[in-house]
Amino acid sequence: MTQEVSSQVLDALLAAAAGAHPRECCGILLGEGGAITSAIRTDNIHARPESHFEIDPQALVDAYRAARSGGPQVLGYYHSHPDGLARPSATDEAMATGQGLVWAIIAAGRVTFWREGDAGFTPLPYEVSPR
Repeated sequence: MTQEVSSQVLDALLAAAAGAHPRECCGILLGEGGAITSAIRTDNIHARPESHFEIDPQALVDAYRAARSGGPQVLGYYHSHPDGLARPSATDEAMATGQGLVWAIIAAGRVTFWREGDAGFTPLPYEVSPR
């Protein structure tokens, strides 16, 4: 399955990572079905934001509440690896829920997408939509 993502979302993810450097940025990916149409930048509340991320729990509650009220669905999360690679780290593997969510990882000026599952992460090919 190919993930669809808007060009505006890709630009926003790259800008969030650049703006947070040398800390990790993080946020929530929203959309419908197989299309990521927006992203919410959240505070990274982890005690060591230079090497870890933790999405503000209130932002997650708010995003899920909005989805239940007819807003876009929470499809997954994003974060950056400021001095790492654009692939899941051992820490990411330990944090994965196995619920099939999409993770976007930003590093070295590029964005990769991954689907978490029972067996860990699998690469998720994507195509850019103009919206």
